[in-house]
Amino acid sequence: AVDESELLTVPDGWKEPAFTREDNPKGLLEESSFATLFPKYREAYLKECWPLVQKALGEHYVNAALDLIEGSMTVTTTKKTFDPYAIIRARDLIKLLARSVPFEQAVRILQDDVACDIIKIGSLVRKRETFIKRRARLLGPKGSTLKALELLTNCYIMVQGNTVSALGPFSGLKEVRKVVLDTMKNIHPIYNIKTLMIKRELAKDPELRTQNWERFLPKFKQKNLKKRKEPKKKNTKKEYTPFPPPQPESQIDKELASGEYFLKERQKKRKQMAEIKAKQADAVKRRQEERNKAFIPPKEKPVVKAKKASTEKKIDIEAIKEKVKNAKKKKLGALPEEEVKLKMAADEKKKKKK
Repeated sequence: AVDESELLTVPDGWKEPAFTREDNPKGLLEESSFATLFPKYREAYLKECWPLVQKALGEHYVNAALDLIEGSMTVTTTKKTFDPYAIIRARDLIKLLARSVPFEQAVRILQDDVACDIIKIGSLVRKRETFIKRRARLLGPKGSTLKALELLTNCYIMVQGNTVSALGPFSGLKEVRKVVLDTMKNIHPIYNIKTLMIKRELAKDPELRTQNWERFLPKFKQKNLKKRKEPKKKNTKKEYTPFPPPQPESQIDKELASGEYFLKERQKKRKQMAEIKAKQADAVKRRQEERNKAFIPPKEKPVVKAKKASTEKKIDIEAIKEKVKNAKKKKLGALPEEEVKLKMAADEKKKKKK
C-alpha cells in the first residue's frame, strides 16, 4: 500500500527529461508561423540583438525574420524542426522582445522549466490618473516592491505601458498574476507579499507541507476610511399615499371664499388702491427708519475712575534732592571747573610766547 501524500508530492531535484530528436525522428508534418508587431522605439535595440535571436532559435531549428519597414517579427518552423512546442516558445520570445524585455531575460523562455505571462492591465481601471498611481504602487519606491515580488516568486517582471510581462516558473507566474490584478483592484501589494513570505517559510517545514495553511495566513479586511460627501440638498422620500393630492384652487375659488367675487368693479378698484397705498406707506416708514439710524448717537462707555496710587512703597525724598543738586552742578557736554582753568592758563602761556 502506497501513501497518497507521497504520490502527490514531487521529489526534490526531479526534472522532466528533455525532448530530443529520437522522440520525434520524422519531424513535423506542416509548417507553422507566428508574427507580432513591435513599437518604433524598439527598432534600434531589435536591430542590434537580432543576430543573437536567430542564433538562439537556430539551435531549435526555427527561422526568425525581422521586417523593419512593416515593424514586425516573424518566426517559422523548418523541415528539421522536431520539437512541436519550439514554435510556441519562439512566439513567446518575440512577444517578450516587443514588450521591452531585454534579450538576456527573454531567451530563457526557450528552457523547459520557464514560462511567460503577459498581463493586460490597461482596461482594469477607468480613470487614467488612478491607473498611473496604481501602476506606480506596483513598482514601489525605487522599484523596491517589484524587487521583493521577484525574489519571492523567482520571476522576472517588467512593467511597461499597459502590460506587465512576467517570466519564470509556473507557480511563480500564478502568484505574480494574482498580485498584479489585486493591485489594480486597489489592494496594496504589501499584503500579498507578506502572505508569500509566510508561505515560503511554511513550505520549508516537511510536517506543515501537507497541511492546510489558512490558519497561518493573515486575513486583511478592506476598510473605506473616507466618508462619502453628503449633498447639500437631501431629497427625502415622502410617505406613499394611495389618494391623489388635492386639486389647487383657482382664482375664482379664492375670490368666492373671500367674498371678493360678489363686489362691484368700483369696489374692487377701491380695495386694490387701498392695498397699494398701505404697501407704499409701509415702504416709506421702513426707508425713514433706515435714514434716522445715522442720527442716533452711539452708546458711550461708562467712565472708569482712576485708582489711587498705592502708598505702600515709601519714597526717599532726601536721596532725590541730592541727585537733582548733583545733576545741576554737572552740565551736559561741558568740562569740569578745574579742567577749564587749566586750559585757560595754557592758552595764555601760548599767547605770551608769540
